[in-house]
Amino acid sequence: MNLDGSPEEHAGRPQEHRAFVVAEPPVGAEVLDRRAEQLADLATLRGDVVEDAPVHWVYYPWRNTAVAVLGPEPFRRLRQDRNRNKITAAEQQRLAGLTVAVAGLSVGHAIAHTLALEGLCGRLRLADFDTIALSNLNRIPATVLDLGVNKAVLAARRIAELDPWLETEVFPAGVTADAVETFLDGVDVLVEEADSLDVKVLLRESARARGIPVLMATSDRGLFDVERFDLEPDRPLFHGLVGDLDSAALASLSTRDKVPHVMRILGAADVSPRIAASLVEVGTTLSTWPQLGSDVTLGAVQVAAAVRRLGLGHDLPSGRVRWDPDDCLAGLSTPSLPTPADEEVADDTGDDDILEAVRRAPSGGNVQPWRVERDADEVRLVLDESRTSTMDVAHRGSHVALGAALFNARVAAARARRLGEVAILPDADRPDLIATLRLGDGSDDRLAALDVLGRGTNRALGRPQPIAPEVSASLREAAEAEGGRLHLVEPGEALTRAGAAMAEADRVRYLTAPLHREMFEELVWPGGDTTTGIDVATLGLAEGDLAKLTIARRPEVMALLAEWDAGSALADDTRDRVASSSALAVVAVPGATKRHFVHGGMAVEAVWVTAERCGLAVHPVSPVFLYAVDQEDLRALSEPFADTLDGLRGEFRAAVGVADDEAVALVLRLSHVVGAPVRSRRRPVGGVRRDA
Repeated sequence: MNLDGSPEEHAGRPQEHRAFVVAEPPVGAEVLDRRAEQLADLATLRGDVVEDAPVHWVYYPWRNTAVAVLGPEPFRRLRQDRNRNKITAAEQQRLAGLTVAVAGLSVGHAIAHTLALEGLCGRLRLADFDTIALSNLNRIPATVLDLGVNKAVLAARRIAELDPWLETEVFPAGVTADAVETFLDGVDVLVEEADSLDVKVLLRESARARGIPVLMATSDRGLFDVERFDLEPDRPLFHGLVGDLDSAALASLSTRDKVPHVMRILGAADVSPRIAASLVEVGTTLSTWPQLGSDVTLGAVQVAAAVRRLGLGHDLPSGRVRWDPDDCLAGLSTPSLPTPADEEVADDTGDDDILEAVRRAPSGGNVQPWRVERDADEVRLVLDESRTSTMDVAHRGSHVALGAALFNARVAAARARRLGEVAILPDADRPDLIATLRLGDGSDDRLAALDVLGRGTNRALGRPQPIAPEVSASLREAAEAEGGRLHLVEPGEALTRAGAAMAEADRVRYLTAPLHREMFEELVWPGGDTTTGIDVATLGLAEGDLAKLTIARRPEVMALLAEWDAGSALADDTRDRVASSSALAVVAVPGATKRHFVHGGMAVEAVWVTAERCGLAVHPVSPVFLYAVDQEDLRALSEPFADTLDGLRGEFRAAVGVADDEAVALVLRLSHVVGAPVRSRRRPVGGVRRDA
């Protein structure tokens, strides 16, 4: 490894690439001591922190400089901390077991340095016989002070200055027939970037015999090759593009005779026009083929991505791909921009106020899980079971929505003096028929005084203020009048506990694949159909939070967070909104039958419009566990997090004071905010009405 011997043993060897652990800085050496800063940074890391973190002196003879650094484990923990979680700590530990060999340190310099930079291996083996010349400085990150230094040695020095604990072995004579077996002994991945065609073939022959995968970046139009000799021991070299050539036969060919084989490997029809034209000029106006530093850097990106996949056991088949930056830039397009929501929703209301009131009822995700049958004497509300979701356990949420729709119909009928009798679940032979409202000539002053058509949702953060006792009493009376019970939770320990349980349940919703998919299916993004679902523009999100939501929308991101049992920040929005509330209005019912949840829906709507009448903003909140009544329900919601949800459900009910015999119909967040509520769009009347 790098840290062996002593400076004195290697004096007078200008090609030396090793750094050394010393007890004290050598006399006359420059000293860089930032140990206090490193220890302070180490102490701030989240997660597992190494308690014992001694500091060592590392001497770099080519710089005549001694540097104080942490020991191997805390050094890498701190240096690689900002890789997480693109590479997790566990993945970093696994990758540290890899040995990677890089042959050819012109293109390979950037590759080897990137592998070290990301901590993608625990051992590097570097081979190149050539030295740095001025013409190399277009693509190798060296300086004029490095002229004449062996390319492999220079790369090893740079890596030692990045990570003195990374074991690096140098083959300054390059790869030869005599040295190839030693070079590949114990190697897990070979990165082949040699200039000589016969060396390219020689390395592949030996790698195939040893079952070592080979990676190659070609520095033109992002050409990248993977040859999985570890999985395909009989795979032809270069994907069979060069036939049965062997290294011994190639060694005797002239450069001119090798050109056809090189062109077959590159794919003459696919190389960039500038490379193709330049090849014509090689030997006349050009000394060799051109390479750009940016192409070399792209090759390092490609190899690093492939080594990560190989080291972590992810899928990476043999094959070839091109990542051409010019092609990508030619495909630039203008991103779609979100459009603001309408402050007022222009709906085709029709002339039937009762149907319009039904249409305006709230429902989970604005799915509107009802059909309406209407004749001269009755309005019948029918459950549409196709409009549901996983969280709508046993259609309990749908029954709450239909209860709210029934309440709205009664309010509209009372205002029109058409109120008659109501029957809930009136026909045992029609389980989808939830309620029937007989049209008569009656009214109800309590109902007629309410405005259900003006009801809306206000998701804005509030300013917690006490709710007046008379307002609390009105809210409780509204719930009780419809067969519900109201638990009003105002700021304090109970609200904090309830909010924490709801927030953690939201994290589970993000991390459970079916729940996550359905959550984002409910959201309507710019350009989508806004007659159902929730328009993203109505969420009241700041630009930064909208960007976070766009990231949270991606299922592969949530799958990684679930795998890591992470994502605590996903709960922040709910926690913050609850903390900004003046109260939580938890509407409960004394049982968990269909009839109870229909009454719960009527009680929810009664509390909602009463709260708005009292000047409060209302935001419905549905924790994942809301309609689960037993462990089987929780497993159906989220098998991986069933126990977590069980604990959260118990914590929420205890904090709120929900009795054992009660079920929760909905949670309403009550706030004092400035601004009008937002009304979600609805299907047109024609979409819900059916004359019978």
